[in-house]
Amino acid sequence: MKKRGQIWVETMIYTLIGFALIGLVLGVAKPKIEELRDKSIIEQSIEMMENIDLTMIDVIKAGPGNKRVIEVAIRKGNLKLDGEDNEISFELEGKYLYSEPGEEISQGNLIIITEEIGKISLVNITRDYSAYNLTYSGGDSEKIISKAKAPYKFVISNFGKDFNDKTVVDITLN
Repeated sequence: MKKRGQIWVETMIYTLIGFALIGLVLGVAKPKIEELRDKSIIEQSIEMMENIDLTMIDVIKAGPGNKRVIEVAIRKGNLKLDGEDNEISFELEGKYLYSEPGEEISQGNLIIITEEIGKISLVNITRDYSAYNLTYSGGDSEKIISKAKAPYKFVISNFGKDFNDKTVVDITLN
């Protein structure tokens, strides 16, 4: 009888030790996994911004009346289409420091800035289109687009020159 009780006590102790070890491993591994996931999302976001930029350049070079449809998948973060400042930016909060905080990195036409806010880093990827007149749905407005399960479809159109001799590039959510 005593041996049966001892076996159950030993089983419970081994189980508790196992759970403690699993908890310890998860406590160390989970932040690293989240950091690697954020790094991957930042790299995909840079690629997304480069694709938008290439499509914009194609539409501009093709001349007035030209349109292109592009699919944009946002898994995390916000895409900001700013018609007033003529720029497109992507902002992402995460645990991964992409660069030194406050330091600007140029990658092609993109400017990437990382800010550190406590344990969270804020990565901002910006493309300036000040040489053009960027509009959203025909107006100089601002549109913030958040994450979604399905990709967004944007129609990028070249409306020709405005009175300042700048090419008007319109982005519309389809």
